[in-house]
Amino acid sequence: MKDQKRELRDHMKEKLAQLKKPEYEQLSYEIAQYLYMDKEFQSASHIGLTISNFPEVDTYQIIRTCWRLGKVVSIPKCLPKTREMEFRKLDRFDQLESTYSHLYEPIVHNTKPTNPSQIDLLIVPGLVFTHNGYRLGFGGGYYDRFLNDFSAKTLSLAFTHQLMESIPYEEHDMRVQKIITNEGIICVS
Repeated sequence: MKDQKRELRDHMKEKLAQLKKPEYEQLSYEIAQYLYMDKEFQSASHIGLTISNFPEVDTYQIIRTCWRLGKVVSIPKCLPKTREMEFRKLDRFDQLESTYSHLYEPIVHNTKPTNPSQIDLLIVPGLVFTHNGYRLGFGGGYYDRFLNDFSAKTLSLAFTHQLMESIPYEEHDMRVQKIITNEGIICVS
């Protein structure tokens, strides 16, 4: 199963890498517009999400919109020794630093920790998704571990070509409740 997952990840990374900047920007914009119409997003006062790394759906524009709407934004800080993550409140982009794999994470001494129970809506990243909410992430298992004890709403953002009929999953793999694509909203539960 690990080989299948690795092959799927590699295939999707290659496919996403072929996105040209104008198409990437347009599709990310369309996804954001569907997100802004979503009732869970509208009612959430505290959003948890990652800082996107191209070619993931752009979250910078979403974070700016959250701030403009008065929503609190928290982003994850990965803890590689325990393979867990903690969320920290982000007020400005200059509170970020580049960490391993060119990811941007909160600078610990410039941000405050967020209790997971404060997050109303968690936007979960991934590479490949199914219509029934299963996702294939980047292989670290950080989100699956975090989602084990998370009880608020979850959704993922995806380009339509990231959707597949089925993907290999294990019992510990956690589903999201909704997937928002450039073609609309897929409600899972």
